[in-house]
Amino acid sequence: MNEELEFLQEAAQEGMEKAIGHLERELSKLRAGKANPQMLDSVKVDYYGTPTKLSQVSNINTPDPRQIVIQPWEKNMLGPIEKAIMAANLGFNPQNDGTLIRVVVPPLTEERRRDLVKKSKVEAENSKVGIRSARREAIDAAKKLEKDGVPEDLVKKFESDIQELTNQYIAKADKMVEAKEADIMTI
Repeated sequence: MNEELEFLQEAAQEGMEKAIGHLERELSKLRAGKANPQMLDSVKVDYYGTPTKLSQVSNINTPDPRQIVIQPWEKNMLGPIEKAIMAANLGFNPQNDGTLIRVVVPPLTEERRRDLVKKSKVEAENSKVGIRSARREAIDAAKKLEKDGVPEDLVKKFESDIQELTNQYIAKADKMVEAKEADIMTI
């Protein structure tokens, strides 16, 4: 295959990988009723005037499926961490015992589970849009190359290869969402 087409295929695959990676991160933020340190990834703590990720100022563990324990590296960070968790509006009520913070993860209601499934499907659709966008950009660039003298049969083969790659990534996104959906709906 033409070098330019190979480059376009790699670029398209990279774009599709990014879309899948984004979907993975977004799905990990959706809580399925089990405690998970990633639930607190979006929490930023005021660390001496600088917004800092919670994981960079403390250890975060899950001793059991219903609880997250945060142990700050500095005792004076207990208050700011507690405030940051409350401000993040995640639906958690942190409990400060003077040495560490416990976050009890409440069980999900049936209605909340359905909402989370809907949200996961929306994230999957966004991911698929990103995958299709990478495909479209690659095909458009290939058509420009065809006008510049790349043989038509090579461009047609490239288009079918890109479509096959697109189908694989869309199937991967679907599988990820199915797994998350099963996880969310499991009580």
